[in-house]
Amino acid sequence: MKRILLLGLALVPVALLANEGAVETDLVQRTVNFIIFAGILWYLLADKIKAFFAERSLSIQGELDKVQDTLKASQDKVKDAQKKLEEAKKIATEIIDSAKADIDSVKQKVATAVDSDIVNLNKSLEEMMKVETSKAKKEVVTKVLEELLSSENIKLTQQELANIVLKKVA
Repeated sequence: MKRILLLGLALVPVALLANEGAVETDLVQRTVNFIIFAGILWYLLADKIKAFFAERSLSIQGELDKVQDTLKASQDKVKDAQKKLEEAKKIATEIIDSAKADIDSVKQKVATAVDSDIVNLNKSLEEMMKVETSKAKKEVVTKVLEELLSSENIKLTQQELANIVLKKVA
């Protein structure tokens, strides 16, 4: 069927160029020779040409399949990377939340430690004030006693002096 169609297409220019009163040319013989040549070429090379194009289309299909496989692998890697990114974001928020909780607990501990230090310092200050007050009282009592004892206006006996000291000490 293809051969008949090819032969018909080759004869169309011959029919158009045919002229009754013109000088004879070898156009018809050349056209016939060309058709015979094209037919021989078709007969000899058709299988090889078909095989070449079939092989070429298969190789192109194979390359396309490779590219599609690579694309699918790349898309899978992107999805995995996105999942890992989401997990990393979740872990980061958990770390931030735990860090904030740790900061709050450390603040609380520091505040309680400072409060207890302040209480301890106040107690030690009160004790030091008591000690210093008692020292001051002793010094005052000692000075007063020395003045009384050194003064000649007041004469005290040993017994009275002992009673006064015992009252002060008690």
